[in-house]
Amino acid sequence: MTVRVLTGITTTGTPHLGNYVGAIRPAIAASREAGVESYFFLADYHALIKCDDPDRIERSRLEIAATWLAAGLDTERVTFYRQSDVPEITELNWLLTCVTAKGQMNRAHAYKAAVDANGVNAEDPDAGITMGLYCYPILMAADILLFNAHRVPVGRDQVQHIEMARDVAQRFNHTFGKGRELFVLPQAEIEESVATLPGLDGRKMSKSYDNTVPLFDGGPKALKDAIARIVTDSRLPGEPKDPESAHLVTIHDAFADAATRAAFHADLRAGLGWGEAKQRVVKLIEDHVGSMRERYAQLVAHPEQIEAVLQAGAAKARAVATPFLAELRQAVGLRAMVAVPQAKATKVQAAKVDVPVFKQYREADGQFYFKLTAADGKLLLQSQAFADGREAGGWVKRFKTQGAAVLGEAPASLSDGVARETVEAALSALQAHEAEQEATKAAKG
Repeated sequence: MTVRVLTGITTTGTPHLGNYVGAIRPAIAASREAGVESYFFLADYHALIKCDDPDRIERSRLEIAATWLAAGLDTERVTFYRQSDVPEITELNWLLTCVTAKGQMNRAHAYKAAVDANGVNAEDPDAGITMGLYCYPILMAADILLFNAHRVPVGRDQVQHIEMARDVAQRFNHTFGKGRELFVLPQAEIEESVATLPGLDGRKMSKSYDNTVPLFDGGPKALKDAIARIVTDSRLPGEPKDPESAHLVTIHDAFADAATRAAFHADLRAGLGWGEAKQRVVKLIEDHVGSMRERYAQLVAHPEQIEAVLQAGAAKARAVATPFLAELRQAVGLRAMVAVPQAKATKVQAAKVDVPVFKQYREADGQFYFKLTAADGKLLLQSQAFADGREAGGWVKRFKTQGAAVLGEAPASLSDGVARETVEAALSALQAHEAEQEATKAAKG
């Protein structure tokens, strides 16, 4: 079974060394696993909730996309796209909003934290709180559910949002699924083994603490200057040092193999000076990211190359999203308007209704086929060949029960000169006719 994994990256800043070790590197490695289908997206709609500086958002989208590409993301293997390039996400966001309880949104951590902060400051509970912040979990649910992701790697602070996505998906399935599970229920994947790097002051490396080590920005000099500012103890060269309690060692070990780690630890215990230790760390990291930095600079200098990659990724994403959303629109009743013929009963028998007809047949080549014809005999839809007649019959059954929602995935093509809308209308009429026939049978008992 192929497992679909989805990861979003909010575009409000420039990636630093902690982002690379804690998120980018492990996500790229996971995308190379067999049986994994990965979706990576720039969450630029989410960025609008946190940032109202258009230039910063524009720059961040460029820098983050360039970082992932320079770090080795294989866009042939994964689907890499911008959230804002897939309009189906915002349409699904509305469909989900219509089945999401307000009380559930009231319990969202980010909203509650903002309300609590207003209370501390003696302000109105909702001061400064936008509907973007309030409804953030629903948009996140749309990101996940549109692609029916099985696994969503997140930090612990995001687990509640995955649980909310599951609740919304269950409610939608129950309300509109008619026995079908339209949405997969996603699982939060908390990566306990992923390293969290300390910053220059020993706290978690974070832009909010202003303690980050740049990944690419500023080149080798910026990296060297940042490492030089990492806080260490006061032990002099020649004095033994404890590698287990040094933040510099944690950063070193995130880039070193087992042998290099062991040697570094041994040298520190033997009295290696902090200045020389920092030089080793700079060289180790530079050996790891230097070539990536060159690729990053090339991409940033040619944003049209990144744009082409993202547009190709959006096309891949929409190839999945568009037919699925069409199925969801059918499920909620947003269907093409067609006249549904009504059978008129007589004392002898019900009048014959002119409806489209599916026909199954076998050709001289031994293969099985089906086709849909209009009431006047005009060919509307033609299937591919099937080795097993039961498979062809299964598709016909799905068409009769699910109508046009199946059209995007069915192994069949429209007849020459026939518009898709014509086929959708015919399928809707046939679906309605089949439902009426079933209802009549049930009434007769």
